[in-house]
Amino acid sequence: MRQVYEVLRLKWAQDLSDRQIAQSLGLSRPTVAHYVQRAQAAGLSWSLPDELDESALEQRLSPPPAAKDAQTPSAPDWAHVHQELKRKGVTLWLLWQEYKAAVPEGFQYSWFCQSYRDWASQLDVVMRQRHRAGEKLLIDYAGHTLPIVNRQSGEVHEAQVFIAVLGASNYTYAEATWSQSLPDRMGSHVRTFETWGGVPEVLVPDNLKATVTHPHRYEPELNRTYVEMAAHYGVAIVPARSARLRDKAKVEIGVQVVERWILVRLRHHTFFSLAEANTTIRQILTDLNTRSFPKLPGCRQRVFDTLERPT
Repeated sequence: MRQVYEVLRLKWAQDLSDRQIAQSLGLSRPTVAHYVQRAQAAGLSWSLPDELDESALEQRLSPPPAAKDAQTPSAPDWAHVHQELKRKGVTLWLLWQEYKAAVPEGFQYSWFCQSYRDWASQLDVVMRQRHRAGEKLLIDYAGHTLPIVNRQSGEVHEAQVFIAVLGASNYTYAEATWSQSLPDRMGSHVRTFETWGGVPEVLVPDNLKATVTHPHRYEPELNRTYVEMAAHYGVAIVPARSARLRDKAKVEIGVQVVERWILVRLRHHTFFSLAEANTTIRQILTDLNTRSFPKLPGCRQRVFDTLERPT
């Protein structure tokens, strides 16, 4: 600040030119002109007040920047964007256009896409598969069984637990059956469709013999009855590849959820019929489908009603 003081003294008290001041103090001429302009903008003149020491002079010549009137544009609701992408035909470009229509001063498309990816990366770290509403129904059986006791003989039969999960909403159906045989499996499919009041576009089953006679990476041979059932309901069958759990990651998670949310709760129950067990399963299944998502708004039931059921 002492150089600035000398510049002002020579300029205003000695009436020297900018070039002369620059030669005297070893500064460039534009620097001298800049100091003088800042002093004039601060309303200073010669002689400077006595109380204006170096720090006070610096504050006068370098005031803090004025607060910007424009506010930062509001960011989109990424959870809403995530859910909308599950609708058929909805793209990030369309959602960005809608965002810009609502917030004209909002961010540009490249920022919109990158910010969504950053947000989505905070969800569970797995191979990401985008599931469209009404597109896929993933099917499997729980690893745990459910004991059913014969009331007359006391014999215990380990019932199998069929699980079906919709890709977009995670909406889950589960029921106990006597076995994983073809008749029981077909019956479970039919009851799933009847309960939900519709069918998906694609069934993604596991590779059990009841559905896939000869597994193959590219051309699996499907069970004829299973194919006829799919044709009757107008759905396609795309089996998960053998030993590729991520092909049906949704239902693998669904199996884990059913085992922990339903079967573990029933470990102290004694059931004497399949119907009794399924009545209890349906009651707990309602709680599961209406439980709030941990990282997204809503629940399975809400997303099913708004996204999956209409398709």
